Amino acid sequence: MTEAAPPTPDAERLQTPVARLLRPLVRLFIRCGLTFPALSDLLREIYVNVAEHDFALSGKEQTDSRVSLLTGIHRKEVRRLRGAGAPVRLVPASVSRSSMIVARWVAAPEFTDASGAPRPLRRAGDPGDGPTYEDLVESVTRDVRPRAVLDEWLDRGMVTLDADGRIRLEEAAFAPRSGDDRQLYYFGRNLHDHVAAAVENILSAEPPFLERAVHYEGLSRDMAAAMRTLSRRVAAEALQAVNREAQAAYASDPGGTWRWNFGVYLYAEDEAARRPTEAEPSGAERGDAA
Repeated sequence: MTEAAPPTPDAERLQTPVARLLRPLVRLFIRCGLTFPALSDLLREIYVNVAEHDFALSGKEQTDSRVSLLTGIHRKEVRRLRGAGAPVRLVPASVSRSSMIVARWVAAPEFTDASGAPRPLRRAGDPGDGPTYEDLVESVTRDVRPRAVLDEWLDRGMVTLDADGRIRLEEAAFAPRSGDDRQLYYFGRNLHDHVAAAVENILSAEPPFLERAVHYEGLSRDMAAAMRTLSRRVAAEALQAVNREAQAAYASDPGGTWRWNFGVYLYAEDEAARRPTEAEPSGAERGDAA
């Protein structure tokens, strides 16, 4: 017997959490010049696309009238927008290539030192032992020359050359510069996956995804800073451990249509700097793990 789907929250109850979710996005939109009319056009297109594809009835053709009923968008607009598509999940080639190479550099035993840190790599032909930067790139892809990748990474600050001419991986490989293509891609992908996991947990009888946070209110500045430092260290360790396991398993995986994403986030702020309308409801717990 199929288990009944849990009741979904009504639209009125969703407004408060959605308003909080949208606030930082609207701040970004205004700063970057994405106006409300432009966002409204984009949102209308996505509403139609989601209703058309995600809410189709089995064995029945999705009609303009039903999409209009689901979305509240006039049927003429629905007819115009259907088939127009919505933003697709295209991964820029440079982003995909870079992420795979970095993941291998920080996880594969031949490219890491005894402590598990990424080794500085010499260029092919330079004196020394061990694998080269060219070996690293060619172990991931042969569709692009290692020199081209190196030039791109040097320009982005992802790597530097030390006094011996060896190539060192830098923090910019993990934290892209503000506004570059990699940062914008991960902005969309990671926020999508976090929100998608939370939505599935709301709509499912049993939460299928891990989506939790440890949070404390009313802290001193010093404690907040200490927790930020601790969180960064613990998060880095977790991500490195999972990446090592994934790299080891990936080599023998037959491949398929699934994708997987494991991420962490950290946020802290001075609530005294908030506007009154942004303040938390009174009576919030001082500390919690949710």
